Amino acid sequence: MSPHAYPSRLRSAFHFATAVAIAIGLLTRAAYAQTSQPASHQPEMSGGMAHMSGHMYMTTLRPKQPGDQAKADAIVVAAKAAMAPYEDYHRALADGYRIFLPNIPQPQYHFTKAAYGMEAWSHFDPLKPTSLLYRKTPDGGYKLIGVMYTDRVDASEDEINSRIPLSIARWHQHINFCKAPAGQKAAYFGPNAKFGLLGSIHTQQECDAAGGVFLPHVFGWMVHVYPYESDPAKIWSVDDDDNGHDNMDHSSMPGMKMD
Repeated sequence: MSPHAYPSRLRSAFHFATAVAIAIGLLTRAAYAQTSQPASHQPEMSGGMAHMSGHMYMTTLRPKQPGDQAKADAIVVAAKAAMAPYEDYHRALADGYRIFLPNIPQPQYHFTKAAYGMEAWSHFDPLKPTSLLYRKTPDGGYKLIGVMYTDRVDASEDEINSRIPLSIARWHQHINFCKAPAGQKAAYFGPNAKFGLLGSIHTQQECDAAGGVFLPHVFGWMVHVYPYESDPAKIWSVDDDDNGHDNMDHSSMPGMKMD
């Protein structure tokens, strides 16, 4: 189905989700920095997504099937081709990619093209990634490191498996989001966060009781690819590492500017 066949409300929701989805890569420490919480007061984590327990759904790695590796390798080649024109980030901006939160320090910055995200609702073209991923350089520029592909929120796992095999890539969604009521934005942040992607609220009942607005899903499906890496584990990285592949952390903006 063409994305344009969806009701205007859903198209608007898509544009919102696209704008928010490019916040992938934001670190928990940035959220805590806004509330001046010392490191000793931060909750313990296991990997890059422990702070989002209850708000993250990740696909399980499937047994590898014949053809999966070849398909994944072809995606890597296509991702490199898609990235090739945009080593100079100015070219990406000129071609309609937009930076999300350029003034907030991030391990990687998402340059997103909404038109490509919209197209991804109905078909997959690895030459048209929804986002280009850049790392900030000391001179204030950006170094291209990867891409992000997306699919609509109601796509089946079999569908995303047909795009990039689930035996190799782990797609993810963000779930159980409770939007804070007016006057309670501070509760998006800190080790005792109540709302948003860091919040303790994970159910509709809890959110209703707190006066919030509950969203079972806040994004569609997403997956990052880092095709310049030589280690396959880093090409399909899903956790924090020393190279800024912080796919899982959206928490510098746990409230996601939803007001």
